Amino acid sequence: MSLRTLPLLFINLGGEMLYILDQRLRAQSIPSDKAKKVMNDIISTMFNKKFMEELFKSQELYSKKALRTVFDRLAHASIMRLNQASMDKLYDLMTMAFKYQILLCPRPKDILLVTFNHMDAVKEFIRDSPSILNQVDEIFRQLIETYSCLPAGEFQLIRQTLLVFFQDLHIRVSIFLKDKVQNSNGRFVLPISGPVPWGTEIPGLIKMFNYDGEEVKRATFPARGSYTSVLTEGSFDLFGDRVIKLGTNMYSISRPVETHMPGASKNSATRTKENTAPNPLAKEELNLLALLMGGLEIKKPMGIEPGFRLNLFGTDEEEDQAAAIRPPDLLEEVIEIQVSKDQQQHEELTRIMGEFHVQEQPRHSRSKGDDLLAMMDDL
Repeated sequence: MSLRTLPLLFINLGGEMLYILDQRLRAQSIPSDKAKKVMNDIISTMFNKKFMEELFKSQELYSKKALRTVFDRLAHASIMRLNQASMDKLYDLMTMAFKYQILLCPRPKDILLVTFNHMDAVKEFIRDSPSILNQVDEIFRQLIETYSCLPAGEFQLIRQTLLVFFQDLHIRVSIFLKDKVQNSNGRFVLPISGPVPWGTEIPGLIKMFNYDGEEVKRATFPARGSYTSVLTEGSFDLFGDRVIKLGTNMYSISRPVETHMPGASKNSATRTKENTAPNPLAKEELNLLALLMGGLEIKKPMGIEPGFRLNLFGTDEEEDQAAAIRPPDLLEEVIEIQVSKDQQQHEELTRIMGEFHVQEQPRHSRSKGDDLLAMMDDL
């Protein structure tokens, strides 16, 4: 397991989240000023310098539930609100898209090029906001400095760590099903043809050498696929052609996207059972997240700026149906998080996360995400 995986997981999932939100904001004809504010607020929060410095420290991956909590909070970092069913769908799309990209990477190091494609897209979203753009560029340079010099073996460990993290996720996505790259059971169909990894030769030729390293014989064999060579390597610089398209926006052509869990009722019971299983590390992990996120300052906007609800389904009826079949929340299973104690013991991290400024709209019902306990209750 690689301890350098968390920043890549977070940034790539965040990039996929931005693609989906951008597509839905356009589909629902949200006014451009509000849509721009949502994207700017989320990106600014996501790439907070001190928070990213904590992510870049060597550490194991968060659990799936903990990571979901982070993105729940991040998705509500502006005036936009998502119902639970839409948040479920958003997270399912994010995770399955990135899982597919990992599986398709010709070589492990190309995961970094996928990350750079996401970073390029993030910069395009905030091209008219210089301060946020500088914020993102600084993290981009940190990515280059941290990962560009890693050996191939470390990237293989990163890829393996990511695949282990995603191995139990088999959610059907309509785009993948229509493109016939996913089976009805949620498993991906990997191609046996296409470009070979950069720096490798097309299969079909065997070379034999003597003890002096001189080639003495050649033999050929029929390759089952149709392969092409990659003429140039993708750029690992701040600017440049990444060559591979993995990590670019697959929602640029508008088409409806649906998600389904194969064997929904069976999986619901399974997930409920998993959630109730005791985890000796759960409390410590959630305490850490409470520390990292508990300093988020929820402020009401100075002016009157109405928020809006974003629906990731075609209609409100579809969203209600998805919410109806959602596994029941385990509200009685609450892990007590000593936020105040942790803040006293780790004043530095509390100060760092206190730099986050998240606007919260007045709501008639209980405000979701006021603290980590409330957010975990919503899972």
